[in-house]
Amino acid sequence: MDIMQLSGVASDYLNVFAKEESLVPGEDDSFSSVLAAAMNSVNETNNLQNTAESEEIRFALGESENPHDMLVAETKANVALQYTVAVRDKLVDGYKEIMQMSV
Repeated sequence: MDIMQLSGVASDYLNVFAKEESLVPGEDDSFSSVLAAAMNSVNETNNLQNTAESEEIRFALGESENPHDMLVAETKANVALQYTVAVRDKLVDGYKEIMQMSV
């Protein structure tokens, strides 16, 4: 699943939902708030990866009889990792662009 195509998606519903869920910075647009949000996203991705791994172990040990749970956990972890990598790539591109600016 390629999430790079989602960069142009915008609607009033998505904007309202993002603000209600505190997914975008509100009044405090400082660098520290943006960095904290990014670190929370990285931590959430890490937690999803750990959950997927524990589901794999549970299934391999025979503790889980339902492979659906394992597949759902792995899919969530994969999508979160793809999103995190896409955000990282955009940040690196922005940094490179800023570094190429002449003063």
